[in-house]
Amino acid sequence: MREPYGVVGCITPWNSPLLLGTFTFAPALAAGNTIVVKPSEHASVSTLELARCFEEAGFPPGVFNVVTGLGLPAGDTLARHKDVGVVAFTGSGPAGASVAAAAVGHYAEVVLELGGKSPNIIFEDAPLDAAVAGILSGIFAAAGQTCIAGSRALVQRPIYDQVLERLRERVRRIRLGNRMEAETDMGPIANEPQYRKVPSYFDVAKADGARVVTGAKKSTTAELQRGLYVEPTLLADVRNDMRIAREEVFGPVLSLIPFDHVDEAIAIANDTEYGLASGVWTTDLSRAHQVARRLQAGTVWINTYRSLSPSMPFGGYKASGVGRENGIEAMKEFTQVKSVWIETEPIAGDPFSIKL
Repeated sequence: MREPYGVVGCITPWNSPLLLGTFTFAPALAAGNTIVVKPSEHASVSTLELARCFEEAGFPPGVFNVVTGLGLPAGDTLARHKDVGVVAFTGSGPAGASVAAAAVGHYAEVVLELGGKSPNIIFEDAPLDAAVAGILSGIFAAAGQTCIAGSRALVQRPIYDQVLERLRERVRRIRLGNRMEAETDMGPIANEPQYRKVPSYFDVAKADGARVVTGAKKSTTAELQRGLYVEPTLLADVRNDMRIAREEVFGPVLSLIPFDHVDEAIAIANDTEYGLASGVWTTDLSRAHQVARRLQAGTVWINTYRSLSPSMPFGGYKASGVGRENGIEAMKEFTQVKSVWIETEPIAGDPFSIKL
């Protein structure tokens, strides 16, 4: 039998708080649990409004609960609470490790959806129009502030210059501004700490030898100076041992890395502590399947990127997390297994009886 744990503690992030929250809320509730949510201190209002929707929809009191506050003490207290059977956390790796350490103190299960440094691999036979569009949406959607951001574009050398020029032209045309306005392509950085972090990587990348093709600075446009805007940034000739290729920037920064053959592409793609998502662009279906099997990532998109569905499991390998959200796999994460034995014989045998 599969039974609910009882109470699931959810600690949600500031990026896409409702979308990523529902990855946990839906299966946890469907499995029969109640929920206590601690939203990010940078993005609490939408979760509070969602709680109001649960009330209006007629859910019994206590099924969906929200506790606001900082990670310390609110998140830590939730993770350590002895009545919480599962702690589901979405956020950075160091914070996830702290949550897991707090939860294991009372033997709670954990579901961790953490960071990524996802590779987008473009082979020389790729459908280039689609690939360039996929690279752009993979990193510049939400200003790069997504765990699945395709921040490393691995491009096969025969088409490297061509892809670089296409990206240069397209990135320069990205329009910054208010995301509530239809003409805007990319919005601001979400909060002050992140706004300080992202530009700090520009000098790091240049010092390591990366070439700035476009961007790599805060916006100097007069109408945007009051906001937290960073220009979409394209870096060329990046090596995978550079910090810009290894650390999660969580901003609109794309690194182009050349490769020669499929084995090199897979080696570069897997040479990271993360393993959340990846993209493969090719018209060779056999190669697509082979590469998908060899990539160390929880999601592999072939000739697309950022596709998501409630029916498909989502989660990472390695430092990108533990457990799965969405799909039937998520239902298993939020239930525990009980084995029940029933004797149907009228008289159970005595194992210690001696027959003469």
